[in-house]
Amino acid sequence: MMSPTDPQVFHLRPRFKLISGLSIDEICQQFNDQLQVHNNIYTGKVRTGYVSVYPKPEHRHYWSPHFSLSMEPSEDDHEQTIISGIYGPAPEVWTMFVFFYAILGLSIIIVTVIGFANRSIGESSAILWAIPVLALLIGSMYSVSYFGQKKGHNQVEDIYKFVMKIIK
Repeated sequence: MMSPTDPQVFHLRPRFKLISGLSIDEICQQFNDQLQVHNNIYTGKVRTGYVSVYPKPEHRHYWSPHFSLSMEPSEDDHEQTIISGIYGPAPEVWTMFVFFYAILGLSIIIVTVIGFANRSIGESSAILWAIPVLALLIGSMYSVSYFGQKKGHNQVEDIYKFVMKIIK
């Protein structure tokens, strides 16, 4: 397992996978207990086979991470549980970035089609100059998301330590 908290490596949505000797119900109960003990720092939802953990609203900022954990029984050994975790931004932030990337990508396709269609019929293809501008916007969005991940990095580390303490 690689730590998603390595500051030298950029992960879009850090993930990990482990195998635990505890049952799904035992893991969920431990998360319930620890979320109540640490209720001044973290909040979350625990359902059978699924856990989400995030900072309390007073500790949260726009770039705060959300952690999701899913559990399923191992096919090889039914006494073990496969745990898959993923760190990511708040769902609203993630949706916004996906929306903007989709709009910019679609814009590049439309500008390219219009530009080359105009060029093929002998019209001006000046619209193709919009492609570098759109590419620059995509690069800017990538930079903003990288900055956001750096800003939320300490909270990712804290949640990672909290989760590993519960699982191990």
